[in-house]
Amino acid sequence: MNALRLPSTDHTSRPWRIHEIAPDFRLEDLWTLPTPGGADDLHHLVEQMAGGTEGPDGGNPVGRFLFAVRWKLGALLGWDKPDSGVGGRVATLCDRLPDDLREGPRGPDLDSAPFTSVFQTHDEWAAEYANSTMHGVMHIGWVPDGNGGYRGQMAVLVKPNGRLGSLYMLGIKPFRYLGVYPALMRSIGREWQANAARRAAR
Repeated sequence: MNALRLPSTDHTSRPWRIHEIAPDFRLEDLWTLPTPGGADDLHHLVEQMAGGTEGPDGGNPVGRFLFAVRWKLGALLGWDKPDSGVGGRVATLCDRLPDDLREGPRGPDLDSAPFTSVFQTHDEWAAEYANSTMHGVMHIGWVPDGNGGYRGQMAVLVKPNGRLGSLYMLGIKPFRYLGVYPALMRSIGREWQANAARRAAR
């Protein structure tokens, strides 16, 4: 599963629109997605991720446990209060969009995770989430795979909220790599394969 992690330059070297919208966010993680497809298939991946049934834990018991612990801690410590999120503690990145993106499709919000969509183009999609520890962006890019096809890659951009946010991101890093991301990648790949016939028929 480590082979699915990508060097940061695979994100920073591409002319993504997110660079101009969130220059004050840092790249935390970058993963390749097991979603082989054609040049115009990003919208299928966006629809899948927005409406996926397994959720951010990838349907994995370890991931599910880690998320349950995280939400319990958040409730106890007040990390996830409504006024700590987007539109409360932080302004939405939608306010930063240039006119062409503001007038274009925004993309869908996620059903199974508290992310709201910021913008969508033919080759990238960004959704945001915030709490009292950080403001985060999930960025999905659609890139050539080097073999004549295309695939997705997922970047996680974060803006920690002070020392608390920095310590929080550092503390959850091992759990992300060991329990969350591997399960999530497998889940995305399974659902992408399962949906192959439906994509071909559209």
